Amino acid sequence: QDSFLLSAPNPSGAMALEGMNGADTAWVLMSSALVLLMTPGLAFFYGGLVQGSNVLNTMMMSIISMGVTAVSWVLVGFSLSFGSKGGAFIGDFSYIGLSGLDGILWPDTKLPAILFAVFQTTFVVIAAAIISGAVAERMKFSAYVWFICLWSLLIYAPVCHWVWGPGGWIDGIGVKDFAGGNVVHLTTGVSSLVLAILLGPRLGHGESRKPVPHSIPFAVLGAALLWFGWSGFNGGSALAADETAALALVNTYAAPAASLVTWALLERLQHKRSSSATGMVTGAIVGLVIITPAAAYVSPVAALLMGACGCVLVYPTFQLSHHRVDDSLDAFPCHGVSSFVGACFTGIFARDGGLLYGGGLGLIAVQVEAALATATYTAAMTAAIFFVLSRFIQMRVAEEDESLGLDNSCHGEVAYGDHANGASKSEGEVLSEDAGAEDSSATQTADLEAQNKTDGTCSV
Repeated sequence: QDSFLLSAPNPSGAMALEGMNGADTAWVLMSSALVLLMTPGLAFFYGGLVQGSNVLNTMMMSIISMGVTAVSWVLVGFSLSFGSKGGAFIGDFSYIGLSGLDGILWPDTKLPAILFAVFQTTFVVIAAAIISGAVAERMKFSAYVWFICLWSLLIYAPVCHWVWGPGGWIDGIGVKDFAGGNVVHLTTGVSSLVLAILLGPRLGHGESRKPVPHSIPFAVLGAALLWFGWSGFNGGSALAADETAALALVNTYAAPAASLVTWALLERLQHKRSSSATGMVTGAIVGLVIITPAAAYVSPVAALLMGACGCVLVYPTFQLSHHRVDDSLDAFPCHGVSSFVGACFTGIFARDGGLLYGGGLGLIAVQVEAALATATYTAAMTAAIFFVLSRFIQMRVAEEDESLGLDNSCHGEVAYGDHANGASKSEGEVLSEDAGAEDSSATQTADLEAQNKTDGTCSV
């Protein structure tokens, strides 16, 4: 076998890939692009929810994942996840550097093996980026980069092997996780909670004044891109252009639609007013997380029920708060809680073995067992990675930098220059405009602060 450093496409690949299906390949190619788009969408979503002085830092925490985790995944992560000789808990090094994948089909598919690796790369990229929602506005950027690099290899890769890899123990007990409820969302949700606890809260957390999202349109745009990309996340997980992909796609629209409407109704009941924009998009993302493990296993009506009922269960967790736990953008309730609810609902609504289809409690039991095992391992390893890193590098920014904002102190840039057109105006004109702007926005700011005291803001 050629060295992975010298590996190149097999000149006889056309013959080796005689069984390749063009439609399947085209769909997974498109799905890979859709899932990759979710990470910039997440950057906009998170970026809109933080303060204006931290927007670039927050967005960069998503963008850097497209580099760091992709590199580690190509070099080692994919092989640890999908190597076939490692056993029930981890893969091996047979695919290091993605060697050995050219010129062959991936087992049980009609796809080029290298395309399957690319599709899986986009999953680990968005997964690592999700964690930034819990540590926004206070974690040192370099520490975050080291963390997600180690997280992708020590947490994501083993759990991915358990669920999807050859001989993985979770797959072996019959768990149903179609598109990554355990692999992506439960791991990121639990890691987010542990990191939020260990890192400590932001300055001023727990006070009556809660930071107001600096750009709700950014958040709405980001959520829209996430929903759009989720078409490939769930639909592409069929690994074929067939009825399974179609069902997954329908349910990817049905569940979040029901969750969005339910969230809007719950907000109206709680606050006696029309629902907020951030609330509605949060509801949609909750529904997307809930349906992810069940996307191709349930009927469209069941997907509607999962979205609506799941939203009712998850919504109260966004209202919980503790003065020592600052999950900045609610990554844990959105991903940890929602994915657990989705796993349990899969055991109820799955047409093959679900409780409502005569399967008894067996499927629910293994779904819960897998979720608890994943959560326990993830929590322990997240704490271990944090404590090891903290021995060598500072994990949190200085208080002065946190107070002033991380865009300038960490990256030497600002998203919004003070008075972009100020060069053509006198100091008096600028001061006059400032005073007028402050007066005209005072009422709006007060309303926003009151609204956001109890509203949940979710991370995808």
